[in-house]
Amino acid sequence: MNHTKENRNLFLSTIYILLCFISFTSISFSQVSGKLTGRVKDLTGELLVGANIILEGTYLGAATNFEGRYTILNVRAGTYTVKIRYIGYKMQVFENVRISADQTKILDAVLEPEVIEGEEVIVVAQRPLVEFNQTSSVSTINKDEIKNLPVQTLNDIVNLQAGVINGHFRGGRLGEVQYQVDGVSVVNPYNNSSILEIDRSMIEEVQVISGTFDAKYGQAMSGVVNAVLKTGGDRFQLSGESYIGDYYPADTERYPNNESYNPIKIQSYQLSLSGPTGLPQTTFFINGRRFFSQGWMFGKRMFIPFDENDFEKRKFNPTGDNKIEPMNSNYEWSGQAKITNQSIKYLQFNYQITFNNSQRKYYNHGFRLNPDGIPTNYTTSLSHGLTFTHTLSPLMFYILNFRQNFFQYESYVYKDLMDPKYLEAGQPKGDANFEEGAVIQGVDLGRFRQTTNLGVVKIDFTWQADKLNFIEGGIEGQYSEIVFGPPGFFVTTNIEGVEVLQPRYQFPRLPGLKTYFPKQFSSYIQDRIELGDLVVRAGLRFEYFDAAGKIPSDLQNPANTITGAPESKLINTKIKTALAPRLGLSFPITASASIYFSYGHFSQLPGLNLLYSNADYSLLDQLQAGGISYGVMGNPDLNSELTVQYEFGLKQAVADFLGVQLSFFYKNIRDLLGVEFVSTYTAAEYARFTNVDFGSVYGLTLSLFQRNISYFNTSLDYTLQFAQGNSSDSRETANRAAAGQDPRPRDLPFNWDQRHTLNLSAVYSVPEDYSLAVIFRFGSGQPYTPEIGSGFGAAQETNSGRKESYFLLDLRAEKYFNMGIIEFSLFARAFNVFNTHFVNGFVFNSTGSPDYSLTPSANRAALFDPSRFYEPRRIEFGISFRRN
Repeated sequence: MNHTKENRNLFLSTIYILLCFISFTSISFSQVSGKLTGRVKDLTGELLVGANIILEGTYLGAATNFEGRYTILNVRAGTYTVKIRYIGYKMQVFENVRISADQTKILDAVLEPEVIEGEEVIVVAQRPLVEFNQTSSVSTINKDEIKNLPVQTLNDIVNLQAGVINGHFRGGRLGEVQYQVDGVSVVNPYNNSSILEIDRSMIEEVQVISGTFDAKYGQAMSGVVNAVLKTGGDRFQLSGESYIGDYYPADTERYPNNESYNPIKIQSYQLSLSGPTGLPQTTFFINGRRFFSQGWMFGKRMFIPFDENDFEKRKFNPTGDNKIEPMNSNYEWSGQAKITNQSIKYLQFNYQITFNNSQRKYYNHGFRLNPDGIPTNYTTSLSHGLTFTHTLSPLMFYILNFRQNFFQYESYVYKDLMDPKYLEAGQPKGDANFEEGAVIQGVDLGRFRQTTNLGVVKIDFTWQADKLNFIEGGIEGQYSEIVFGPPGFFVTTNIEGVEVLQPRYQFPRLPGLKTYFPKQFSSYIQDRIELGDLVVRAGLRFEYFDAAGKIPSDLQNPANTITGAPESKLINTKIKTALAPRLGLSFPITASASIYFSYGHFSQLPGLNLLYSNADYSLLDQLQAGGISYGVMGNPDLNSELTVQYEFGLKQAVADFLGVQLSFFYKNIRDLLGVEFVSTYTAAEYARFTNVDFGSVYGLTLSLFQRNISYFNTSLDYTLQFAQGNSSDSRETANRAAAGQDPRPRDLPFNWDQRHTLNLSAVYSVPEDYSLAVIFRFGSGQPYTPEIGSGFGAAQETNSGRKESYFLLDLRAEKYFNMGIIEFSLFARAFNVFNTHFVNGFVFNSTGSPDYSLTPSANRAALFDPSRFYEPRRIEFGISFRRN
């Protein structure tokens, strides 16, 4: 493949998209900022015209119009002090005013006459318990709430929200969520997962949308997560955090080789620095973190890969040192840097880079006596780019983003395919009658690489057309280079009657590394009508996708090798387009309650690995009835999957300290990725991916919020859901056919159908003294397929059984100290306090339990495999500091 030509095409395509953006006249609201609005009156109720509103520490401000109303757009998510001035009246100062991304903050003021010049009235703003201007289920968690909770990463925060169960949003499959950083996607289209792992020290605010969402969000069917990262201010700030810890299961039967607590097995060191750069109106923010953990699953180095054992005579010669070795370790660097310049009036320039670099091992029970034989997994991810914000008027601005998202994953034992240690060790070998078949010689020969290099250009435009209409529109283009496959492999060849293992970069009928260049484009427009507490959101989104792939013109003659059949040649895949309407409204029924309704079409492409993997149909040249299986063929001509979602709910502030939200939802899921069987002209069959699966999800979420009762704050979320469809996995139909089972569609519970979920968070925090926090989680059992007896026909109806329910408890305690120039704290955290060993994981089909099987002789290896259990108790101790 001509990479120089492809790189030139990538550059030209980027320029073309940019020119389209510049010439596009209807362009969206930034997902990192919100709006501040309100009215200013005096004690008699008279509207004050010309009152000045200033956000301290920024260049943002406004003056009230003839209706006494003001509006300030493009206020970055964060906490501000707002000052309102009018001649002859006391200045009113609102402290701790929280602005959230993509939300409107209403701040009204009543000014008092001034008796003594310079008098001020200070008001400490309280965050409302219920946001009445939202038309769906949206959770916003800011850094002040995050700091007290026993959570560390963005995923920890997301999984605490109503409707979210281990990455599944309201019953959807994994990979149906749009992850954004500062309003720009960080999703890897290869598998629709986030390329970044974000530490809480970087986060200013997290917005989690688990219900319907606006037209500005695309390529998602179940939800949106937008992380707004911290930025620098006009004062220097230095902060850091460090902690140590270890897993302490106190259960050597389930977690072998893990008897003692060693607090240096987990270590984390994080440092942040922000402030002015010394250049005019230019600030910076830098964050870095080093983390490593030895994990909780270990092996014993009884053997090394190069041992020579006589398997015929069953003579084993271990030469290992019998040292206990970690087998699910993690070593990681991560960080963020941002620089912001506002020296040019009405313009803001921002460059940001966020990165992760990790080195992990994943436990393989077969190698527990030969731990050096498992591969190491290396991940490098990087998202960086420029952002330009241009304020055209006090009520109009646009934001232009240029972003590169880079992700690379590699897995191997030795980096160089030609490393002689590969051949010296050879293939993994074991004896079925020795240590339950453990691998005692050789290494894992598997090698894999996946690289995504994605360019994003995005422009967002916002216009407060009048006091009612908030117009948003935007366009976005993505151009990707996606590479995946084995960077070389090992084949066994016969040389003079001897089977010889040889490394190869290329070999007939084996794919090796493949490269693809898909293109995506989207645009949208929407209006947010705000008439007091009545809010209407209406929008339309357009999606465009070009897989830039090839498929056979006649699927019944896929390799064009059937004599006498019509000719089949490779043709270009079709360009896919979709229109997605969105509608939401919220209106008050009392002064403290509102109801809302939302509806929308949400489309998303499957992970592109499923389009391109095993998509070389020329390999079917030897296909014949009853012959070998070629697996499920990829399909570059797949359509987008589609979810039509409805939501109806009630929000109410029951009291000044208590709020409640009740939501009912229904999702009709169509064109999910599944498998079809294609018959050729010779009556042979092969399987390929297509949009054929379906499902539905319905249920409710109930959320209670209690705040500010004697330093005590709690939130409780309950989710009831029913998630079902014809298959839980895109390959399930093919697997059933291969096993001789009925592959026809059914309507059964999905594997992740967790009927009841409860999350409780409670924080008792005395400012500048101490805080205590607890998170309690309960979940009912997910489905599994029971078996009675063994052999063919033993399995009962798919997913007709239910696993046991579970509960988890996490704790955090922190004590604060103020030493004048520096503030620091000591903290302790405990995760999975009661050492719950089962959380909807692996079970034996004969018992529904992870602990025992009715056929132990057939499951001996699995009965000693610790990876079937949940992550055990973890205890950590740390220190944090901050200097302003």
